[in-house]
Formats: sequence, C-alpha cells, structure tokens
Amino acid sequence: MSVKSPSDNAVTARHEFACKLARKVGLQALRYWNEQGVDGLGTEVKGLQDFVTKADKDAEHTIRTELANMFPEDGFVGEETGGAAVSGGYWVVDPIDGTTNYLRGLRHWGVSIAYVLDGKTRLGIVYDAPTDRLYHAQLGYGAFRDKLPIKVSSTKDPHAALGILGDSRRRPIKAYLQHIKALYDAGIEHRKMGSAAIGIVRVAEGIVDFYYEGHLNSWDALAAALIAHEAGGVIRVPELGEFMTNGGETLCATPALADLLIELLVSETTTSN
Repeated sequence: MSVKSPSDNAVTARHEFACKLARKVGLQALRYWNEQGVDGLGTEVKGLQDFVTKADKDAEHTIRTELANMFPEDGFVGEETGGAAVSGGYWVVDPIDGTTNYLRGLRHWGVSIAYVLDGKTRLGIVYDAPTDRLYHAQLGYGAFRDKLPIKVSSTKDPHAALGILGDSRRRPIKAYLQHIKALYDAGIEHRKMGSAAIGIVRVAEGIVDFYYEGHLNSWDALAAALIAHEAGGVIRVPELGEFMTNGGETLCATPALADLLIELLVSETTTSN
C-alpha cells in the first residue's frame, strides 16, 4: 500500500473539500431552477452559444469565496469571473457547465472543479446535479462515481461504438459536418449533449466510448478529462499552458478505439495523456 507524500495529503484535503463544495453548489443551482424556472433566471447573452444566468454568477461566487477562505494561497480561474494561472496551485472552475441546458431545463449540466499544481491537473470533480452523482479523481488514485470505482468501456468494434460529438461556434461549421460524415462513414453512432464535462464523465464511466469537440475552454474539460484519464481513457488535449490561455481541441476515448478516432477527428497538435 502506497503512502501519500505531504504534497499528496495537501491535495487530498482539497479533494475532500471541493467534492463537498461541488455538491453544495450544484444542489443550490438545482433548487434555484426549480423555484424560478426559465423566466426567472436573469439570463444575459455573452455571445453566440454562450449564456450566463444569475445562478452561474452566484455559484461561481460561492465556489471562489469558499475556496479562498479555506485555501487562501491558491489561485483561481473561473469561467464567469476570470483569473489567471499562478506558479503555485490554482483552481479552474465552471460553475454550471451546460448553461443552455440548465436554462431550458434539459438535465445535462453540472459543476466542474479542477485543481492544478506543478503543471499537472491533480484533481477533477464534476457534480451531475440532476442525477445527484459526484464524479471525482485525484491524479494517480483512480476515478470514482461517489464511492464506486469507474472505468471506461472495452468497446472494440466501431459499429458497436457510441460517442458524443460537441459543436463549437469557435470552429467552422464545415469541420463539424466533416466530423459527422467521418463517423457516419465509419459506422460510428454519436449524440450531441451540450455539456462537455458531463459528456466526458460519460466516457469515464463507460456509458459512451468517446467525446470530441473541436474547441473547448480549459474550465469546460480539465476536471472531466482527469476523471476519464484515471478511469483508463486516452486523452488528447493541448499542452496545459496553451489550454489555459486559448483552449483547444479535445478528445477523450476508450483505448481500443482511440487510434481510429484520432485519425477520423483530431486535426490539431494535442498532447496525449
């Protein structure tokens, strides 16, 4: 049995705190929707395919404040309030990933919290509030849904595969249509979900065999990508510094299909984990 180092113990303390915080914030957002409905969410349009609600802002404020109170030395990067990666440890947060789904009452959204230390994502927490399931991982210690270990699927036959294909308006529609055709020609089924964090943890728990999107921001994917990695998945994302600054192309896949999916879908230089 391995013994955790002092650094691991500090990360574990953050792991336990962030898991409780993600669940708390997710349940608050769910209650808020149930009470307010779509007409009471105070929606603002930030841009194409990009909405923000009062619930988003309140959720990020709660996460940022409680993390700062508990770990004042840590940095913070949030979708709504910004921030910057620092030389020490820092948090990367999307308070509600899948805001459009949340806004309209589609039950595919969640709270995403990652922790980065020494140039590596050390923690990933995704709380799927509508199903009350907490997905979490600490680098090197496996992936879990609540207390149960999870792993990616063992699907080998492309004709039996099912994946999730995201669509980003930051990329030309032509590329998205080409990806649809490539999957169709290979006999691979896909769906579109509207939340990268939830889509990627579906890969981690073996419900689907891959998630691909031509462009994601770091807060969309860092937490879920670590969970999928710890569940045995193949992860292709930009180098961390590039991902934090500019976002980029993301693929998470079960190992038996990864090479084929990289050939069919991946177009940019990414880092394999």
